[in-house]
Amino acid sequence: MSSDEIRVLDLFAGAGGLTAGFHAASLRFRTVAAVEMDPAAAASYEATFGEGIVYTGMIQDWLATAAMPEEIDVVVGGPPCQGFSTLGKQQIRDERNFLWRQYAETLIRVQPKYFVVENVAAFEKSPQFQDFQRATQPGGKLEDYAFEPRILNAADYGAPQARKRAVLIGHHRDLPSPGFPEATHASGGRGTLKPHRTVAETFVGVPLIPDMDSLFTERAHVRDGCTFAGSFSPRELHWSRSYQQLSLDRFAAIPAGGNRFDLPTHLQAPCWRKHTSGSGDVMGRLRSDRPSVTIRTEFFKPEKGRYLHPTANRAITHYEAALLQGFPDSHRFVGSKTAIARQIGNAVPIPLGRAIARHLADHI
Repeated sequence: MSSDEIRVLDLFAGAGGLTAGFHAASLRFRTVAAVEMDPAAAASYEATFGEGIVYTGMIQDWLATAAMPEEIDVVVGGPPCQGFSTLGKQQIRDERNFLWRQYAETLIRVQPKYFVVENVAAFEKSPQFQDFQRATQPGGKLEDYAFEPRILNAADYGAPQARKRAVLIGHHRDLPSPGFPEATHASGGRGTLKPHRTVAETFVGVPLIPDMDSLFTERAHVRDGCTFAGSFSPRELHWSRSYQQLSLDRFAAIPAGGNRFDLPTHLQAPCWRKHTSGSGDVMGRLRSDRPSVTIRTEFFKPEKGRYLHPTANRAITHYEAALLQGFPDSHRFVGSKTAIARQIGNAVPIPLGRAIARHLADHI
């Protein structure tokens, strides 16, 4: 091990968005172990970062059976957040809300210098966040650690996507707090800050007509006895979808920057006619001149949000979603189209992870 090497453990790793950000930040970072329960996401992680790194299974089982990696400098991860997401009905007692305890148990066992937790912005107001804070108080199980929370917008760090996340950066109490990275971008740019990256500049050179449909059935990836589609680079995810004529008529009637409120009555769904207020993102077109909305796991469904292409009469493709998340050409994805969409939507935008990692590298 090089004395300059920074060893990383990635929990709830998904397809490796945080690891991709850390590796993009500095060659000093080396992810030596990762844990991910979804087999397809774990296969994507392995296809990208190499064999022998990722444990596929629940973190509880990993803690019970696996040997802990040694000399870890930084632990990163985003425990699942669906239970207290503001999208849909919140389930405060959802068992996924308590996976921070396994994250905390990992910190106790591997004793890193620093740790990073990433979650939905609502996490900062949850009972689980308060429990995490109490654990770092004198007498708590994490009393050797302290952390600072902050809501960060990925667009302020170079991602072409407005995605606000709760980020906790923690440190061993023997070390000073590293604080947070300074924003590098702002709306319109101001002072030394660059303008937010836009959808239009991100989609430069992307064919309006998806052109990679044939590849999906031509690739097979076998891991642990399971066969998945893949692996695919981001560019190879430019897949089309089949739409009913009603959907195509709706898309054609929605102007630039518009949404379901722009549809004539005969093209509106019955529930839309009854609800003349509410989200302006449903069946909305991405605006070319600004960052995209948050890319979620069902970005391929226009009825779920502002996911229509700025000009084409279709939803954005997996490739375009991966670009808005900042995935590099070197990344690889494995699984069904739905599984890969979930991997893309659940990832931390790579530019945000890179900014956090660069900031930590300056303190290690």
